[in-house]
Amino acid sequence: MGDITVLVVDDESRMRKLIKDFLIQKGYSILEAEDGEEALKIFEENQNKINLILLDVMMPKLDGWSVLRQIRQNSKVPIIMLTARGEEQDELFGFELGVDEYISKPFSPKILVARVEAILKRTNPEGKKIKDYGGIVIDSEGRTVSVDGKEIDMSLREYELLKYLLDNENIALSRDKILNNVWNYDYYGDSRTIDSHIKKIRHKLGKKGKYIETIRGIGYKFEVK
Repeated sequence: MGDITVLVVDDESRMRKLIKDFLIQKGYSILEAEDGEEALKIFEENQNKINLILLDVMMPKLDGWSVLRQIRQNSKVPIIMLTARGEEQDELFGFELGVDEYISKPFSPKILVARVEAILKRTNPEGKKIKDYGGIVIDSEGRTVSVDGKEIDMSLREYELLKYLLDNENIALSRDKILNNVWNYDYYGDSRTIDSHIKKIRHKLGKKGKYIETIRGIGYKFEVK
């Protein structure tokens, strides 16, 4: 579950640690913010990989409602609001702004984890379709690739080869293995066709083409450096 990332936003470090410890036990990756301004900055930098936000209401610099409004201008990421208030009016206000769930403090961490799992299962049943690899964003549902926000044009084979490298990030892949998995076993051509496609992909990725490393005598490896 390490590919599921939760942003925990709370000005109390003990609360963040409590939530973080329970979520890490379940295999989630965690990002943290101690105030609203930091939350927006982190979200902007990582929005393609954040699956859910746990957002406190009362915080310095920028409160949770303000953060919620700004995020909802261009994102439907699931958000659970955390608040010390338990008034019905606050809950109604939160739902009007686009809150997915509402939990009042103090709460049981186990109940919080259960709520997180339920929302992720409901909103993302098949896993995340868009992933960010160091600025290279791949949308497996739309079959598109973008670099630093700009979509790049790729042939189907180039897309499939890049996706295979990304899916096996940090793993050295032999040319034979790449042929078998991208071109399938019915391909009997020269493995140098891989080198030709890699060259084109690197060119299209620009500066990020360096993430595709040539492993001498073996093949290739994708690694964000």
